[in-house]
Amino acid sequence: MTSSPSQDEAIFAITRPHADLMKYYLIASFVIPPIFPILMVVGAIRFRTMRYAFTSEGVSMSWGLLFRKQIIIQYSRIQDIHLRSNMVQRWLGLSDVLVQTASGSATAEMTLEGLKEFEAVRDFLYHRMRGVKDDHPTVDAGVDAPVASSTPDELTLVLREVAAELRAVRSELAQRKENSDA
Repeated sequence: MTSSPSQDEAIFAITRPHADLMKYYLIASFVIPPIFPILMVVGAIRFRTMRYAFTSEGVSMSWGLLFRKQIIIQYSRIQDIHLRSNMVQRWLGLSDVLVQTASGSATAEMTLEGLKEFEAVRDFLYHRMRGVKDDHPTVDAGVDAPVASSTPDELTLVLREVAAELRAVRSELAQRKENSDA
């Protein structure tokens, strides 16, 4: 799941939801006909004011006319990412990307709505999330090197050395116990 620089640039270029999100809001507002005008105005304002920003540090989302809301999440805080789409969204080719953090809430911290490139965004976020967590400096010396950068043969050798050390410690402790009992 590696991302190329051109894919990253395409994600960084996303600043607004796709225009089909407005069609979705229109269709969704017909669900309750008596309040159709209110739902349509709310959906139009949300669509017109919604902005996304993908940076090297994290992702942010903002929306609102009278009461502006902005959410900024650093990649290192992301715990999980989900895709959600209902039948109408799938028909329009849209999906929501739900970003969860360890905030203790059962709901998503951020929902990126109206994206056609939702799988690419999900993969990008997973790559960034893991890249932040796996960004450890590597050491050239044997046991101090991270396990992830070791080959299976090196890992086997290190595990055998650890097992031998444990056996030596165990036998030393047993001898000390025998000497103290005698």
